[in-house]
Amino acid sequence: MSDSVKSKKPANTAFKQQRLKAWQPILTPKTVLPTFFLVGAIFVPLGIGLYIASEKVKELMFDYTDCQSGGTPSAPITNWSWNAANKTCTIDFKVDEAFNPPVFMYYRLTNFYQNHRRYVKSFDAEQLKGSQTTPSGKGLDLCDPLKTPPQGTTVRINGQDVAVSPNAQYYPCGLIANSMFSDEISNLTSISAAQPSGGTYVDYTFTENGISWPSDKDRFKQSTWLDKPDDELLRTLIPPPFWAEAWPEKYAHGYTRDTIPNINTWERFQVWMRTAALPTFRKLWGRNENTALMPGVWRITIRDTFGVQKFGGRKAIVLSTVSLLGGKNPFLGSAYIAVGVISWILGLVFLFRHMIKPRKLGDHTYLSWNQPQQNAGAAPQRMPEVGGERSSLMHR
Repeated sequence: MSDSVKSKKPANTAFKQQRLKAWQPILTPKTVLPTFFLVGAIFVPLGIGLYIASEKVKELMFDYTDCQSGGTPSAPITNWSWNAANKTCTIDFKVDEAFNPPVFMYYRLTNFYQNHRRYVKSFDAEQLKGSQTTPSGKGLDLCDPLKTPPQGTTVRINGQDVAVSPNAQYYPCGLIANSMFSDEISNLTSISAAQPSGGTYVDYTFTENGISWPSDKDRFKQSTWLDKPDDELLRTLIPPPFWAEAWPEKYAHGYTRDTIPNINTWERFQVWMRTAALPTFRKLWGRNENTALMPGVWRITIRDTFGVQKFGGRKAIVLSTVSLLGGKNPFLGSAYIAVGVISWILGLVFLFRHMIKPRKLGDHTYLSWNQPQQNAGAAPQRMPEVGGERSSLMHR
Protein backbone atom coordinates (compact mmCIF):
# COMPACT_ATOMS: atom_id res chain seq x y z
CA MET A 1 0.00 0.00 0.00
CA SER A 2 1.42 3.36 -0.99
CA ASP A 3 2.02 6.14 1.51
CA SER A 4 -0.73 8.19 -0.12
CA VAL A 5 -3.32 5.58 0.74
CA LYS A 6 -3.50 5.08 4.43
CA SER A 7 -6.24 3.62 6.54
CA LYS A 8 -7.76 6.14 8.87
CA LYS A 9 -8.82 4.83 12.24
CA PRO A 10 -11.75 6.68 13.77
CA ALA A 11 -10.81 8.84 16.68
CA ASN A 12 -11.72 7.36 20.03
CA THR A 13 -13.62 10.33 21.38
CA ALA A 14 -15.51 10.38 24.64
CA PHE A 15 -18.75 10.66 22.66
CA LYS A 16 -18.05 7.54 20.55
CA GLN A 17 -16.89 5.57 23.57
CA GLN A 18 -19.93 6.69 25.58
CA ARG A 19 -17.80 8.23 28.30
CA LEU A 20 -19.46 11.63 28.38
CA LYS A 21 -19.90 13.19 31.77
CA ALA A 22 -23.32 12.63 33.19
CA TRP A 23 -25.24 13.41 36.33
CA GLN A 24 -27.94 11.23 37.81
CA PRO A 25 -29.92 12.46 40.80
CA ILE A 26 -30.12 10.26 43.86
CA LEU A 27 -33.76 10.31 44.90
CA THR A 28 -33.96 10.42 48.67
CA PRO A 29 -36.74 11.60 50.96
CA LYS A 30 -34.76 14.75 51.70
CA THR A 31 -34.77 15.72 48.00
CA VAL A 32 -38.10 14.32 46.80
CA LEU A 33 -40.41 15.58 49.55
CA PRO A 34 -39.36 19.26 49.31
CA THR A 35 -39.77 19.06 45.54
CA PHE A 36 -43.42 17.99 45.85
CA PHE A 37 -44.20 20.79 48.30
CA LEU A 38 -42.30 23.35 46.20
CA VAL A 39 -44.23 22.41 43.04
CA GLY A 40 -47.49 22.78 44.95
CA ALA A 41 -46.42 26.13 46.42
CA ILE A 42 -45.68 27.46 42.92
CA PHE A 43 -48.54 25.95 40.92
CA VAL A 44 -51.47 26.62 43.27
CA PRO A 45 -51.00 30.43 43.57
CA LEU A 46 -50.21 30.66 39.87
CA GLY A 47 -53.35 28.67 39.03
CA ILE A 48 -55.49 30.85 41.29
CA GLY A 49 -54.16 33.95 39.53
CA LEU A 50 -54.88 32.48 36.10
CA TYR A 51 -58.38 31.45 37.13
CA ILE A 52 -59.20 34.89 38.57
CA ALA A 53 -57.91 36.59 35.40
CA SER A 54 -60.09 34.30 33.30
CA GLU A 55 -63.18 34.97 35.42
CA LYS A 56 -62.74 38.72 34.94
CA VAL A 57 -63.33 38.26 31.21
CA LYS A 58 -66.96 38.97 30.32
CA GLU A 59 -68.44 36.74 27.64
CA LEU A 60 -71.87 36.47 26.03
CA MET A 61 -72.72 33.69 23.56
CA PHE A 62 -75.96 32.87 21.76
CA ASP A 63 -76.73 30.13 19.26
CA TYR A 64 -78.75 31.08 16.17
CA THR A 65 -78.69 27.77 14.28
CA ASP A 66 -82.45 27.19 14.66
CA CYS A 67 -83.56 30.70 13.70
CA GLN A 68 -84.18 29.69 10.08
CA SER A 69 -86.23 26.64 11.08
CA GLY A 70 -88.39 28.60 13.52
CA GLY A 71 -87.06 27.07 16.71
CA THR A 72 -87.47 28.52 20.18
CA PRO A 73 -84.68 30.92 21.18
CA SER A 74 -82.81 30.52 24.45
CA ALA A 75 -81.21 33.07 26.76
CA PRO A 76 -79.79 35.62 26.31
CA ILE A 77 -81.94 35.91 23.16
CA THR A 78 -85.25 37.57 23.94
CA ASN A 79 -86.76 37.32 20.45
CA TRP A 80 -85.85 36.43 16.89
CA SER A 81 -87.54 36.48 13.47
CA TRP A 82 -86.73 34.97 10.09
CA ASN A 83 -87.17 36.72 6.74
CA ALA A 84 -87.18 34.06 4.03
CA ALA A 85 -87.11 36.60 1.18
CA ASN A 86 -83.62 37.89 1.96
CA LYS A 87 -82.51 35.01 4.23
CA THR A 88 -81.94 37.19 7.27
CA CYS A 89 -82.39 36.43 10.94
CA THR A 90 -83.09 39.39 13.25
CA ILE A 91 -82.14 38.68 16.86
CA ASP A 92 -82.81 40.70 20.01
CA PHE A 93 -80.58 39.73 22.93
CA LYS A 94 -79.97 41.04 26.42
CA VAL A 95 -76.68 42.28 27.87
CA ASP A 96 -76.75 42.21 31.68
CA GLU A 97 -73.50 44.05 32.46
CA ALA A 98 -71.21 46.53 30.77
CA PHE A 99 -68.43 45.24 28.50
CA ASN A 100 -65.46 47.59 28.72
CA PRO A 101 -63.40 48.01 25.54
CA PRO A 102 -61.87 46.36 23.71
CA VAL A 103 -64.88 44.20 22.82
CA PHE A 104 -64.52 41.38 20.30
CA MET A 105 -67.15 39.61 18.20
CA TYR A 106 -66.54 36.00 17.17
CA TYR A 107 -68.50 33.40 15.25
CA ARG A 108 -68.37 29.89 16.70
CA LEU A 109 -68.75 26.63 14.79
CA THR A 110 -69.03 23.08 16.09
CA ASN A 111 -68.32 19.74 14.39
CA PHE A 112 -66.38 21.44 11.57
CA TYR A 113 -63.11 19.58 11.05
CA GLN A 114 -60.68 22.10 9.62
CA ASN A 115 -57.86 19.82 10.80
CA HIS A 116 -58.57 17.14 8.17
CA ARG A 117 -55.33 16.33 6.34
CA ARG A 118 -56.69 16.86 2.85
CA TYR A 119 -58.52 20.04 3.86
CA VAL A 120 -55.47 21.63 5.52
CA LYS A 121 -53.33 21.13 2.39
CA SER A 122 -55.97 22.43 -0.03
CA PHE A 123 -54.59 25.82 -1.09
CA ASP A 124 -51.96 27.22 -3.44
CA ALA A 125 -49.46 29.40 -1.60
CA GLU A 126 -48.20 31.03 -4.79
CA GLN A 127 -51.69 31.93 -5.93
CA LEU A 128 -52.38 33.53 -2.55
CA LYS A 129 -49.18 35.54 -2.92
CA GLY A 130 -50.52 37.00 -6.16
CA SER A 131 -48.57 34.94 -8.70
CA GLN A 132 -50.07 34.18 -12.11
CA THR A 133 -50.36 30.43 -11.65
CA THR A 134 -51.62 28.07 -14.36
CA PRO A 135 -53.45 24.72 -14.13
CA SER A 136 -50.25 22.92 -15.16
CA GLY A 137 -48.40 24.21 -12.09
CA LYS A 138 -47.79 21.95 -9.12
CA GLY A 139 -49.27 24.41 -6.65
CA LEU A 140 -52.78 24.22 -8.06
CA ASP A 141 -52.65 20.42 -7.85
CA LEU A 142 -53.02 20.71 -4.09
CA CYS A 143 -56.37 22.40 -4.63
CA ASP A 144 -58.03 19.34 -6.16
CA PRO A 145 -60.95 18.82 -6.50
CA LEU A 146 -61.45 22.61 -6.53
CA LYS A 147 -58.61 23.47 -8.85
CA THR A 148 -60.28 24.43 -12.13
CA PRO A 149 -63.93 24.82 -13.19
CA PRO A 150 -65.54 21.95 -15.16
CA GLN A 151 -65.71 21.98 -18.93
CA GLY A 152 -68.50 24.08 -20.34
CA THR A 153 -68.32 26.72 -17.57
CA THR A 154 -69.22 30.20 -18.78
CA VAL A 155 -68.86 33.67 -17.32
CA ARG A 156 -70.73 36.84 -18.19
CA ILE A 157 -68.70 39.67 -19.68
CA ASN A 158 -70.41 42.82 -20.94
CA GLY A 159 -73.79 41.06 -20.83
CA GLN A 160 -72.67 38.04 -22.86
CA ASP A 161 -71.93 34.50 -21.65
CA VAL A 162 -68.48 33.40 -22.82
CA ALA A 163 -66.48 30.24 -22.19
CA VAL A 164 -63.66 30.33 -19.67
CA SER A 165 -60.05 30.40 -20.89
CA PRO A 166 -57.70 27.36 -20.97
CA ASN A 167 -55.92 28.81 -17.89
CA ALA A 168 -59.17 29.16 -15.95
CA GLN A 169 -58.82 28.47 -12.23
CA TYR A 170 -60.79 28.99 -9.10
CA TYR A 171 -59.59 32.06 -7.25
CA PRO A 172 -58.89 31.42 -4.46
CA CYS A 173 -58.68 27.70 -5.14
CA GLY A 174 -59.01 24.84 -2.69
CA LEU A 175 -61.34 23.50 -0.04
CA ILE A 176 -60.46 26.04 2.66
CA ALA A 177 -61.34 29.10 0.61
CA ASN A 178 -64.43 27.49 -0.91
CA SER A 179 -65.91 26.67 2.52
CA MET A 180 -65.37 30.15 3.96
CA PHE A 181 -67.88 31.27 6.58
CA SER A 182 -70.39 33.29 4.55
CA ASP A 183 -72.93 34.59 7.07
CA GLU A 184 -72.99 38.38 7.06
CA ILE A 185 -73.25 39.82 10.58
CA SER A 186 -74.40 43.40 11.12
CA ASN A 187 -73.37 45.86 13.80
CA LEU A 188 -75.45 46.07 16.97
CA THR A 189 -78.45 48.38 17.17
CA SER A 190 -79.73 49.56 20.54
CA ILE A 191 -83.25 48.66 21.62
CA SER A 192 -82.87 49.83 25.23
CA ALA A 193 -79.30 50.61 26.19
CA ALA A 194 -78.14 53.92 27.62
CA GLN A 195 -74.77 55.61 27.46
CA PRO A 196 -73.15 56.62 30.76
CA SER A 197 -73.96 60.23 29.87
CA GLY A 198 -77.66 59.40 29.61
CA GLY A 199 -77.95 59.36 25.82
CA THR A 200 -79.03 56.40 23.71
CA TYR A 201 -76.90 54.28 21.48
CA VAL A 202 -77.77 54.06 17.84
CA ASP A 203 -75.22 51.53 16.65
CA TYR A 204 -72.37 49.65 18.25
CA THR A 205 -69.93 49.11 15.41
CA PHE A 206 -67.27 46.47 14.84
CA THR A 207 -64.38 46.76 12.39
CA GLU A 208 -62.37 44.01 10.77
CA ASN A 209 -59.19 46.09 10.77
CA GLY A 210 -56.59 44.37 12.91
CA ILE A 211 -58.40 41.05 13.42
CA SER A 212 -55.84 38.94 11.50
CA TRP A 213 -52.28 38.21 12.50
CA PRO A 214 -49.68 40.67 11.17
CA SER A 215 -47.74 37.74 9.70
CA ASP A 216 -50.70 36.94 7.45
CA LYS A 217 -50.10 40.15 5.52
CA ASP A 218 -47.09 38.46 3.93
CA ARG A 219 -49.09 35.38 2.91
CA PHE A 220 -51.85 37.18 1.00
CA LYS A 221 -51.29 39.61 -1.89
CA GLN A 222 -53.51 41.01 -4.60
CA SER A 223 -53.42 38.88 -7.75
CA THR A 224 -51.19 40.11 -10.57
CA TRP A 225 -53.81 38.78 -13.02
CA LEU A 226 -55.42 42.17 -12.50
CA ASP A 227 -52.78 43.60 -14.82
CA LYS A 228 -54.38 41.69 -17.70
CA PRO A 229 -57.18 43.04 -19.92
CA ASP A 230 -60.73 42.46 -18.72
CA ASP A 231 -61.45 39.71 -21.24
CA GLU A 232 -58.47 37.59 -20.19
CA LEU A 233 -58.82 38.41 -16.49
CA LEU A 234 -62.51 37.57 -16.13
CA ARG A 235 -62.23 34.38 -18.18
CA THR A 236 -59.30 33.16 -16.06
CA LEU A 237 -60.23 33.86 -12.43
CA ILE A 238 -63.45 32.07 -11.44
CA PRO A 239 -65.22 32.37 -8.04
CA PRO A 240 -65.28 29.18 -5.91
CA PRO A 241 -68.55 27.25 -6.32
CA PHE A 242 -69.78 27.91 -2.77
CA TRP A 243 -69.14 31.63 -3.14
CA ALA A 244 -71.38 31.75 -6.20
CA GLU A 245 -74.08 30.02 -4.14
CA ALA A 246 -73.69 32.12 -0.99
CA TRP A 247 -73.29 35.50 -2.74
CA PRO A 248 -75.20 35.10 -6.02
CA GLU A 249 -75.57 38.85 -6.48
CA LYS A 250 -71.78 39.12 -6.74
CA TYR A 251 -70.47 35.85 -8.10
CA ALA A 252 -73.27 33.90 -9.80
CA HIS A 253 -71.94 34.80 -13.28
CA GLY A 254 -68.26 35.11 -12.45
CA TYR A 255 -66.20 38.06 -11.29
CA THR A 256 -66.19 41.61 -12.47
CA ARG A 257 -63.10 43.75 -12.03
CA ASP A 258 -64.81 45.41 -9.07
CA THR A 259 -65.83 42.19 -7.29
CA ILE A 260 -62.51 40.33 -7.44
CA PRO A 261 -61.54 40.24 -3.74
CA ASN A 262 -58.38 41.92 -2.55
CA ILE A 263 -57.20 39.18 -0.21
CA ASN A 264 -54.34 41.39 0.98
CA THR A 265 -56.82 43.61 2.85
CA TRP A 266 -59.70 41.16 3.36
CA GLU A 267 -58.87 40.22 6.95
CA ARG A 268 -61.92 38.02 7.54
CA PHE A 269 -60.72 35.82 4.70
CA GLN A 270 -57.24 35.72 6.23
CA VAL A 271 -58.69 34.69 9.59
CA TRP A 272 -60.65 31.85 7.96
CA MET A 273 -57.60 30.58 6.08
CA ARG A 274 -55.74 30.00 9.36
CA THR A 275 -57.24 26.58 10.05
CA ALA A 276 -58.35 25.51 13.52
CA ALA A 277 -56.90 22.50 15.33
CA LEU A 278 -60.17 21.33 16.93
CA PRO A 279 -63.65 20.70 15.48
CA THR A 280 -65.20 23.28 17.83
CA PHE A 281 -63.65 26.69 17.31
CA ARG A 282 -64.33 30.40 17.16
CA LYS A 283 -62.91 32.94 14.75
CA LEU A 284 -62.74 36.69 15.11
CA TRP A 285 -65.27 38.68 13.10
CA GLY A 286 -64.72 42.23 14.38
CA ARG A 287 -63.49 44.40 17.23
CA ASN A 288 -64.37 47.66 18.94
CA GLU A 289 -61.45 49.32 20.71
CA ASN A 290 -63.03 52.53 22.00
CA THR A 291 -66.64 52.15 23.19
CA ALA A 292 -68.12 50.22 26.09
CA LEU A 293 -71.04 47.90 25.36
CA MET A 294 -73.63 48.96 27.92
CA PRO A 295 -76.35 46.80 29.53
CA GLY A 296 -79.67 46.60 27.75
CA VAL A 297 -81.36 44.90 24.81
CA TRP A 298 -79.51 44.93 21.50
CA ARG A 299 -80.48 43.85 18.00
CA ILE A 300 -78.32 42.11 15.43
CA THR A 301 -79.18 41.04 11.89
CA ILE A 302 -77.51 38.03 10.27
CA ARG A 303 -77.79 37.08 6.62
CA ASP A 304 -77.78 33.29 7.00
CA THR A 305 -76.15 31.56 4.01
CA PHE A 306 -73.71 29.22 5.77
CA GLY A 307 -75.54 25.93 6.26
CA VAL A 308 -74.29 23.80 9.14
CA GLN A 309 -76.84 21.01 8.73
CA LYS A 310 -74.71 19.31 6.08
CA PHE A 311 -72.01 18.49 8.64
CA GLY A 312 -74.23 18.27 11.72
CA GLY A 313 -72.81 21.37 13.37
CA ARG A 314 -74.08 24.48 15.07
CA LYS A 315 -73.14 28.15 14.91
CA ALA A 316 -73.22 30.95 17.42
CA ILE A 317 -72.18 34.56 18.02
CA VAL A 318 -69.77 35.32 20.89
CA LEU A 319 -69.17 38.77 22.41
CA SER A 320 -66.17 38.90 24.70
CA THR A 321 -63.66 41.11 26.43
CA VAL A 322 -60.05 40.06 27.10
CA SER A 323 -57.53 40.05 29.94
CA LEU A 324 -53.75 40.20 29.93
CA LEU A 325 -53.79 36.45 29.24
CA GLY A 326 -56.29 36.62 26.38
CA GLY A 327 -59.88 35.38 26.30
CA LYS A 328 -61.87 33.36 28.81
CA ASN A 329 -60.11 30.07 29.53
CA PRO A 330 -60.74 28.64 33.04
CA PHE A 331 -59.14 25.31 32.12
CA LEU A 332 -55.58 26.63 32.34
CA GLY A 333 -56.01 27.95 35.88
CA SER A 334 -57.87 24.81 36.95
CA ALA A 335 -55.10 22.62 35.55
CA TYR A 336 -52.41 24.49 37.48
CA ILE A 337 -54.42 24.27 40.70
CA ALA A 338 -55.04 20.54 40.17
CA VAL A 339 -51.35 19.81 39.60
CA GLY A 340 -50.36 21.81 42.68
CA VAL A 341 -52.92 20.11 44.92
CA ILE A 342 -51.92 16.65 43.66
CA SER A 343 -48.28 17.47 44.39
CA TRP A 344 -49.17 18.48 47.94
CA ILE A 345 -51.20 15.32 48.48
CA LEU A 346 -48.40 13.09 47.20
CA GLY A 347 -45.90 14.95 49.36
CA LEU A 348 -48.03 14.44 52.47
CA VAL A 349 -48.56 10.75 51.68
CA PHE A 350 -44.85 10.11 51.18
CA LEU A 351 -43.98 12.14 54.29
CA PHE A 352 -46.43 10.13 56.39
CA ARG A 353 -45.03 6.88 54.99
CA HIS A 354 -41.48 7.98 55.70
CA MET A 355 -42.30 8.95 59.28
CA ILE A 356 -44.17 5.72 60.05
CA LYS A 357 -41.75 3.29 58.44
CA PRO A 358 -38.54 4.94 57.31
CA ARG A 359 -36.19 3.05 55.06
CA LYS A 360 -32.48 2.92 55.72
CA LEU A 361 -30.52 4.33 52.79
CA GLY A 362 -27.99 2.00 51.23
CA ASP A 363 -29.38 -1.10 52.98
CA HIS A 364 -27.97 -4.05 51.04
CA THR A 365 -30.58 -6.41 52.49
CA TYR A 366 -33.05 -5.05 49.91
CA LEU A 367 -30.93 -6.38 47.04
CA SER A 368 -32.51 -9.21 45.11
CA TRP A 369 -29.88 -11.84 45.91
CA ASN A 370 -30.39 -11.24 49.63
CA GLN A 371 -34.07 -12.21 49.55
CA PRO A 372 -34.41 -15.80 50.83
CA GLN A 373 -37.92 -16.22 49.46
CA GLN A 374 -36.62 -15.49 45.96
CA ASN A 375 -33.56 -17.70 46.28
CA ALA A 376 -35.37 -20.76 47.62
CA GLY A 377 -35.12 -23.63 45.15
CA ALA A 378 -33.00 -21.66 42.70
CA ALA A 379 -30.44 -23.93 41.00
CA PRO A 380 -26.92 -22.66 40.47
CA GLN A 381 -26.07 -21.59 36.95
CA ARG A 382 -22.76 -22.39 35.33
CA MET A 383 -21.14 -19.51 33.56
CA PRO A 384 -19.71 -20.19 30.10
CA GLU A 385 -16.02 -20.90 29.74
CA VAL A 386 -13.91 -17.90 28.89
CA GLY A 387 -10.36 -18.24 27.60
CA GLY A 388 -10.27 -22.02 28.25
CA GLU A 389 -11.06 -21.66 31.94
CA ARG A 390 -14.35 -22.41 33.63
CA SER A 391 -15.94 -19.57 35.58
CA SER A 392 -17.08 -20.02 39.12
CA LEU A 393 -20.64 -20.90 39.99
CA MET A 394 -22.88 -18.01 40.87
CA HIS A 395 -26.36 -17.84 42.28
CA ARG A 396 -29.04 -15.50 41.17
